[in-house]
Amino acid sequence: MDASTQQKPQRPTLAILTYSDDKRIFRGNQENFIDLIRAGLEHQVKVYVMTVQDFKLTGSSAVGYTYDFAAKRWKKGEQPIPHVIYNRIPFRKFELLPEVQQVIQTCLRHGQIHFFNPSFFNKWNLFEWLSKSGTTKGFIPVTHKLTSSEELDKLLQKHSSLYLKPIRGKAGKGIMKVSLKPGAAGTPLYELSIQEKTKSHISRYTTPTQLWSQVRELVDSKEYIMQQGIDLSSYRQRPFDLRVLVQKNGKGLWSIAGVGARLAGKSSITTHVPRGGSIDDPAKLLASTFGAAGSKRIIVSARRSALLIAKQIEKASGSVLGEMSMDLGVDTDGRLWFFEANSKPMKFDEPHIRKKSLENLILYSAFLSRRKKVRTAAKPGRTRITTKRNASR
Repeated sequence: MDASTQQKPQRPTLAILTYSDDKRIFRGNQENFIDLIRAGLEHQVKVYVMTVQDFKLTGSSAVGYTYDFAAKRWKKGEQPIPHVIYNRIPFRKFELLPEVQQVIQTCLRHGQIHFFNPSFFNKWNLFEWLSKSGTTKGFIPVTHKLTSSEELDKLLQKHSSLYLKPIRGKAGKGIMKVSLKPGAAGTPLYELSIQEKTKSHISRYTTPTQLWSQVRELVDSKEYIMQQGIDLSSYRQRPFDLRVLVQKNGKGLWSIAGVGARLAGKSSITTHVPRGGSIDDPAKLLASTFGAAGSKRIIVSARRSALLIAKQIEKASGSVLGEMSMDLGVDTDGRLWFFEANSKPMKFDEPHIRKKSLENLILYSAFLSRRKKVRTAAKPGRTRITTKRNASR
């Protein structure tokens, strides 16, 4: 056959799945999507945005949005069927909608298209998964479901401060801190700190019943966990923790895109930036307490630990994951603690981490596009998808 008549191989194609919006075309961080499209161009990977409402994987083409960099606007049109779909449904309330679940299940069951990060994490599941492995259970603070006044008081007697966190929370929203302190004449005093926008409101109670009444009102019908408070390292009297971005690379292996730090606001009980926290240099913050050598040692340990944790989360979840951000605390003795992982990380503002994160997502998608999707035996109720090399592509 003449070379000029041979069909040109289709380049790897990645679709970013999100939810449509009447005012903004579609939901999600559009700047992030544009950056991914640009990174795709640099690595010869076709990237476009697909909405749940336009979702279609039958036939020879799909419907999606590309970005016109010259005109600075989105263009809707026919796109090639993707090799890979990256789930960026932005909110849990959207992800739980029946029509969205139907799309996600279609992606998971599809015989050829790879789909990664199928859902948000549940905090309780995360701690259960990590407690199952000897390599990761040592990173877990004591954690229980919040069920009653008696259980809350019992845990407070063992750990003088606890964090109460919504199981399905995001970006620090809904977090509370409970502390047991000595009051007048040696009587116990219960202190409740409620995280508001960029500061916390403190109220005090003399009995666990009074405390529970307020907590129950704030929790309402949402599920919460209660977690041992960790005495975090601080910088100028402000606690901080590490934010690690863990992603699969162009070889399909877990790697560290970067380690950042988040410094708590002056009157905040969390380090989350939307709650008054700020971005800072982890080496500088750690060196203020542990010295330059100690800082380097802890960062190396954080990178190694984050990889172990990511592997265990993926294994225990039974899902194909491509990335997660992770909050790791460093206590005053230099010990690392796992606080949270997010399957849909927000954009890291540190330029070197941002650049690496985009590159990893594109190269991992290209890696998946060369693999044949294989179904393997899974735990009851789960469809576990693995991959193997597809020599024909």
